Amino acid sequence: MHQSLSHNGLIANTKALEAADITIALVRRVPAPLKHLADQALRAATSVPANLTEGHGRFGRDRLNHWRIAYGSAKEVDVFLHMLVNAGAIDREQSDRARELFDEVRAMTWRLIHKK
Repeated sequence: MHQSLSHNGLIANTKALEAADITIALVRRVPAPLKHLADQALRAATSVPANLTEGHGRFGRDRLNHWRIAYGSAKEVDVFLHMLVNAGAIDREQSDRARELFDEVRAMTWRLIHKK
């Protein structure tokens, strides 16, 4: 494994864990009518660091598959947080921080997936 791959993956995973922690705190008290959106945000947010980590332990196509799933989940959580903010169910500032971190994770994961 190249050192740069290991370093980028570590930073991406650290940022993904921070973003997931923020998301977990945000969605814990979402009211019942919007609970399904909170549950989806939670699943997507926790999938990102889990798949980045699992991908690091794999090789070849298996590794890339986990990183692609992490990338997709980071895109997905963005949508759910956006909807929950617009519904007034979660704090905009904290949501923006989580979304910014997930955006950084997506950029890093994209580079891991498309490494030359």
